[in-house]
Amino acid sequence: MTLSPAQFAEIERGRRAVLCRLVETRGSTPQKAGAAMLVFADGSQSGTLGGGCVEAEVKRRALAVMERGAAEIATFQLDNDYGWDDGLICGGRMTVLVDPLADEAARQYVAAVANAAEAKAAVGSGGATEVIVFDAEKAGLPATACYLFDASEQMVASLRAGPAVETELAALRASLRPLSIRPRPYAAGGVSFLPLLPRTRLLIVGGGHVGQALGQLAADLDFDVWVVDDRAEYANAERFPQAERCIVGPVGPTLAEMDITSDTYCVIVTRGHNHDEEALLHLANRGARYVGMIGSRRKIKLIYDDLMNDGVSAEALQRVFAPLGIDIGSQTVMEIAVSIAAELVAHRNREGVVPGRPAAIDLSGQPA
Repeated sequence: MTLSPAQFAEIERGRRAVLCRLVETRGSTPQKAGAAMLVFADGSQSGTLGGGCVEAEVKRRALAVMERGAAEIATFQLDNDYGWDDGLICGGRMTVLVDPLADEAARQYVAAVANAAEAKAAVGSGGATEVIVFDAEKAGLPATACYLFDASEQMVASLRAGPAVETELAALRASLRPLSIRPRPYAAGGVSFLPLLPRTRLLIVGGGHVGQALGQLAADLDFDVWVVDDRAEYANAERFPQAERCIVGPVGPTLAEMDITSDTYCVIVTRGHNHDEEALLHLANRGARYVGMIGSRRKIKLIYDDLMNDGVSAEALQRVFAPLGIDIGSQTVMEIAVSIAAELVAHRNREGVVPGRPAAIDLSGQPA
């Protein structure tokens, strides 16, 4: 998470505000690094750092910082002093950048971050990484200094960084993790790294009941949903109101013409064996980040046999996630959609590792 465009709009409207950024956590905490909360002069807020007494203390600190006009780093130990109102003690530690946004330079930097957060909604944007110094002694850089690097590791904005010394920037770049592996927020050497990850496209082949339920879930899980079906009554905005595109056309020719990239997730949930097979024929070797197909093990094995006879390699088919979805004992349409959505999120967030997967179809001994 980061400051959202909606939160930034509050600042643009001229409201005095302090931006509280969670830059590092240790142990059990109600929110993780990247969470943001705006505190306004009247004590109201937008966003949350997890609630409880610690959030109230952050707000108190923010109002004091608003009067002083200088950013500071605050650390909160979630022990008896900052337990929840109901008595639950997390036991972790939260480090927060409390930034009063007191001048134009601060507002311009926050605008750059907000624009990066908004731009990441475009597939292929590349994303960005915000870098915040919270421990000057460890980092050898000014505490509260902020930097914004694009996907090519070029610094595009900074705040309180002083003169841009190339050796300092080189040290920060050395700790940047490629956005292609979709890293979570992390800290190293007194510096917090907060990735703004680009969205990924989910291509759902088949607009039936499972495809519709999956489309609803996936849009809320930060996927850009595209739907392909040969029936206009199944691929339309009424059935898929959150989809970026609904494409009507014969499955094979339509998929053959589509741009499938290394950031594309593909899920095959058509209404029948033949359509599934045709879809997989056009997706198995296209370089997608993920290809999954629904169906029984028997049906999948028959499809694999047919495709290998048509020249698709066993190696390509072994990369397909089939049967589709992690094993949660799904029975209803929505449960099936949940199992598929969980698999997609695990694959995206854990560098392709999906716990709870059923055993892959055995193709040993088959011709490559």
